[in-house]
Amino acid sequence: MLLTAWAMLAILGVYFWTGVMAGYARVKYKVPAPSMEGPAAFQSAQRVQANTLEQLPIVIVPLWLCANYLGDTWAAAGGLLWCAGRIAYALGYYRAPAQRETGFIVGMLASALLIGGTVVGLLMQ
Repeated sequence: MLLTAWAMLAILGVYFWTGVMAGYARVKYKVPAPSMEGPAAFQSAQRVQANTLEQLPIVIVPLWLCANYLGDTWAAAGGLLWCAGRIAYALGYYRAPAQRETGFIVGMLASALLIGGTVVGLLMQ
């Protein structure tokens, strides 16, 4: 499960990056904590971070289950696909919220593949 562990670190890295971007936006737009009111660019950065946090359970749990029941390589690939999707989501959202769709779809597809991989692995047991 070495590859899965690296993929997990990448997932946490993506989450950490969105948190840094949210903090940077708070400083850049001079929005004191705990306020969430501010310019649209500030709100976008906050939403990306919150949405990424919401996605963590549906990637972390299936990642480890898939690694355990289907295999390390498949799970790691799904985890890295999720990372690519979330990065695309964030960059799109930072530019214009309507541009986040592709990244969202890729991230959700990655989670679905990890869940499906877990089911396949369980059925093969």
